[in-house]
Amino acid sequence: MLILITYDVSTVDREGRKRLAKVAKKCVDHGQRVQNSVFECILDSTQFRRLKYELEELIDKKEDSLRFYNLGDNYKKKVEHMGAKEAYDMESPLIL
Repeated sequence: MLILITYDVSTVDREGRKRLAKVAKKCVDHGQRVQNSVFECILDSTQFRRLKYELEELIDKKEDSLRFYNLGDNYKKKVEHMGAKEAYDMESPLIL
């Protein structure tokens, strides 16, 4: 299923900048960045629960926020793109 993850991490201090880097790295490990703080991730339900837990452990709930949008398995009809930085198809074969 396609999960859209968005986040807003406070970067007013050094700890916040560290949290931001950790959240971004965790998201990069599971999907593709489509905008600065927006990632598309193809995950099954177990992977999604694990990633949610791991991200929750990284943020400061008093200062930061995470949002998860479950677009399901039939997401290709739900996502429309305009402009630069066309995303790649994460479910197609990778050819090296």
